[in-house]
Amino acid sequence: MNSDRKRRLIALTFDDGPNTTTTVSVLEKLEKYGVTASFFVVGDNVDESSAEIMKRASEMGCEIANHSQTHSDMTKMTADEIKAELDYTSAKVKEVTGKAPRFFRPPYIAISDGLFDAAELPFICGFGCEDYNDSVTAEERARRTLSQARDGAIILLHDMEGNFRTVDALDIIIPSLKEQGYSFVTVSQLFEESGVTPAPHARIVYSYPQQTELYG
Repeated sequence: MNSDRKRRLIALTFDDGPNTTTTVSVLEKLEKYGVTASFFVVGDNVDESSAEIMKRASEMGCEIANHSQTHSDMTKMTADEIKAELDYTSAKVKEVTGKAPRFFRPPYIAISDGLFDAAELPFICGFGCEDYNDSVTAEERARRTLSQARDGAIILLHDMEGNFRTVDALDIIIPSLKEQGYSFVTVSQLFEESGVTPAPHARIVYSYPQQTELYG
């Protein structure tokens, strides 16, 4: 933790949107509790309707980040294919929000030397709760998330179509973290307030800003 920082920080993140159902419900929960989050979007999910939802998120102060174009295993792609996937999604995000993504979360957190070499954005992972698994209840998602909460943590959740158990879990997660004294920030704000500058090609997949473990 940055010794000059006084606030306890945590960053909620959501993968696999945008869409006009679950993403909307997540935004409503964020508005209800007055907090922000970061959304790692899939380029092929951005259409005329979902783009408006992504724009709404950005206008609320949320951050929009890159989660590839097709949500495929990018370790099986060539360097040109990787760059095309990332460029496509970054261009979509910038077109809608006016801001290019600053971070990338690899689909399935599948990583390789080739992916690190080709991608021009810092890699983000996070502390997850298997909320992509429909059999995990809202209460269990909340319990797992809260058990991993720590100052500086990036929380990995999903706003994929129909994932309403995670929406319900937010009614437990957000109030509980607030009671523990956490302030909710975007991933960019988390790094900035922690005094860490993540660099592309660093071979680190960050779940918190001070992480130093190198891939491989």
